[in-house]
Amino acid sequence: MSKLALVTGATSGIGRAFAARLAAEGYDLVIVGRRQDRLEEFAGSHPEVKVRTMAADLSTTAGIDAVAEICASEPLDMLVNNAGVAHYMPLAQLPADKAAELVNVKVLAPTMLTRAVVAGMQERGEGTIVNVAGMIAFSGPAPHSLMPRRAVYGGSLAYLVAMSQTLSAELEGTGVTVQVVCPGVVATEFHERQGFDLSAVPRMSAEDVVTASLRGLELGETVCAPGVEDASLLDAVFSADLAAFGGQSVELASRYRSS
Repeated sequence: MSKLALVTGATSGIGRAFAARLAAEGYDLVIVGRRQDRLEEFAGSHPEVKVRTMAADLSTTAGIDAVAEICASEPLDMLVNNAGVAHYMPLAQLPADKAAELVNVKVLAPTMLTRAVVAGMQERGEGTIVNVAGMIAFSGPAPHSLMPRRAVYGGSLAYLVAMSQTLSAELEGTGVTVQVVCPGVVATEFHERQGFDLSAVPRMSAEDVVTASLRGLELGETVCAPGVEDASLLDAVFSADLAAFGGQSVELASRYRSS
């Protein structure tokens, strides 16, 4: 019996690369995106597996609910929450509709789709959830001179990291695996849609991101950073997080007391 995977944002970039790799591995697919023509083109080019297309806008409640219904009712072996929008700009300059679109696509949609799929995976005793974030999730402490401010975008990716880590622990022993993938700059249409020309910037291929994710699952990584050679850097970040969490007290820290 073929395995079944649902991939959002499957019309281009990392989502399309995920769908293509999973098809090559024999998965039947449900591919989700805004452009029906691209979904149909992908399905037509992969006759070796069953591909169901679903045009849905995950910035809308209707779109999220429609995909969540599939996640809740179909025996998915893998869910890849990849859909995304950039909207890189300081918060004061970010239009309200774009802020809402970004939060819906990168925070609300992955949350609701994961919520919809996880109970069935637990009942079946197996399943994989992959959330696609990015290394900008770790850029919060960077000064403006080093990293332009992208408060909502960076915050949404940081949410995916924290949710994935916490959910992974929550599901320990159930047979359900959770991973968050954090690539750097990737050679896709993602930035071009926002008017950024990164053609001169070194970029990782979408296929390499997928390779890292799938290998990372084999290695048991909850946080997969495809471009970070020294994995101990990530371990240091997470150890510091836990040290700060464990260092709290009910007593007011001395630096906040009046001198």
